[in-house]
Amino acid sequence: MDTYAAPLAAIDIGGTKIAAALVDGDGTLLARTQRPTPAALDEDSVLGAVVDALDELAAAPGWSEVRALGVGSAGPVDISRGTVSPVNIPGWRGFPIVDRLSGHPAVKGLPVVLAGDGIAIAAAEHRFGAARPYDNVLCMVVSTGVGGGLVLNGELHTGTTGNAGHIGHITVDLDGDPCPCGSRGCVEQLASGTAIARYALRSGWRPAAEDASAVAVAAAARAGDPIALAAYHRAARALAAGIAATATLVELDAVVIGGGVAQVGALLLDPLRDHLRTYAALPFAAGIAVHRAELGTDAGLVGAAAVAAHALSH
Repeated sequence: MDTYAAPLAAIDIGGTKIAAALVDGDGTLLARTQRPTPAALDEDSVLGAVVDALDELAAAPGWSEVRALGVGSAGPVDISRGTVSPVNIPGWRGFPIVDRLSGHPAVKGLPVVLAGDGIAIAAAEHRFGAARPYDNVLCMVVSTGVGGGLVLNGELHTGTTGNAGHIGHITVDLDGDPCPCGSRGCVEQLASGTAIARYALRSGWRPAAEDASAVAVAAAARAGDPIALAAYHRAARALAAGIAATATLVELDAVVIGGGVAQVGALLLDPLRDHLRTYAALPFAAGIAVHRAELGTDAGLVGAAAVAAHALSH
């Protein structure tokens, strides 16, 4: 197995949770902590949750051996400036996360390497997971939002600002709902966990309890509820359209899908494969292999460490 010098520290910032870990050279998490993301609050409150997780991690055995801190964040990001503007964290717009964390007492002197969450999952799955056999692959995270990262010709393809492969904000419905990114009809507006639950509720689905999450919609879909099933098929169709568009541009061998929503497995992936046969119709775009991510919900942490290791070696 491909390894890197370790341990490395990693932080994964999403719209629902903020996680931090020490990661060994084979992708094993040596220590881990997590906080809910106070996404509706101001920038200092969100930073406070990040710092709180970092403080706990810095007290773990092995911190003194850490060689770098990798930060994976929901996007968009700007790796050239060290800033993040997560669509689902409105209090952070152009937020200088690299500077803020570089000034933390436990981090001073360590390189801080920023990546979008899609790039992080791509790095993790290509190094340790389902993307290992492929040189040209799109790796996605489908959760509170939808992100993605590309491996092309065997190498991470980040783009100038670190947002290449950000599939969640490809428009797939020209008359679709406005998106917080400023566009409308984005993949994220149809396929994220939030979008799945929103569509089901709008269509008349009512949860048995007070849980109106995508997880509850999935449970209803497995029980045969037609509205819940339609919500997941709609999400799968949007994902397929975005994947097909990406494959048409860059020629993909495979797509690897992770994140909380992907945990439902066949409920999402089976209709996704069906819709891909329709949307990825040209011969060079057809036949894309679809895999569920192997690293689960910790892929963002493993990937943030992998991106930091890649930066140290280049």
